[in-house]
Amino acid sequence: MNEPTTLTVRRLQVDLDTPVGRHWCGGDAFRTALFNALSMSFPAGEQIFIDAVRKGVAALPEAQREAFAAQVQGFIGQEATHRRIHERFNAHLAAQGFVNHWHGRILARRQRLLEPVAEPRAWVGVTAATEHWTAIFAQHLLANPWLLEGAEPRLAALWQWHSAEELEHRSTAFDLYRALGGNEPWRRRLFRIVSFNFVADAARQTVNNLWHDGTLFQPSTWASAWRTLFGRAGLVRRGFGPWRAYLRADFHPLQGDGSAGTRWLGENAALAPPVRG
Repeated sequence: MNEPTTLTVRRLQVDLDTPVGRHWCGGDAFRTALFNALSMSFPAGEQIFIDAVRKGVAALPEAQREAFAAQVQGFIGQEATHRRIHERFNAHLAAQGFVNHWHGRILARRQRLLEPVAEPRAWVGVTAATEHWTAIFAQHLLANPWLLEGAEPRLAALWQWHSAEELEHRSTAFDLYRALGGNEPWRRRLFRIVSFNFVADAARQTVNNLWHDGTLFQPSTWASAWRTLFGRAGLVRRGFGPWRAYLRADFHPLQGDGSAGTRWLGENAALAPPVRG
């Protein structure tokens, strides 16, 4: 499998100054709360990804460092752009009174579990594991347009663009982990730890958002949650196979289908033009 040596950094040209609607995702309280929760995790989480690949590539022998340089530069550029965009989106949520608890938990884990560890493979392994989660969600979102049905077009574009770029760079951290000599038992162990924390944090923040919104106990909220997560085209049902694939010894992120992301980026080049190659 050949990974591209460069990743394109793009400027998303959507309006993020106009306030965000309370139920911007087609009037659906649950889907709105879930997307909002995920957005709340991105600024702190993506800063960890950026720091991790910087640590990882710096630890490589010079020849390998040069081979990864362009790819890592593009990865950092894309993730830094995602971080800034979601900071702006999250500011609208804060103005509505939503409290971002997930951000604080990420920072606390970073300080308690990652900062004391000098070994870059741990940082990169956590990043590779989390990137697989984002790739699963990205592929699922682009394959199921109903998830954003009725959403404000500018915000639908934001999530589609982010998903497409997550698929584009989905193997960067994984390849870097292997180049650093990361072993398989730790790759799988870190993935299980990340999986537990990711699911728990996403659930807690989504429930908190719904509680603040006053829609937690509405039947329509639970009906949407069931369809979104456990329905015939639900994230849990469709995502379990790709999730489990990460535990295989022969797994590589490019085994997953990234064509939907490539197609979206090609069809929406004017909406997300390159900043640099």
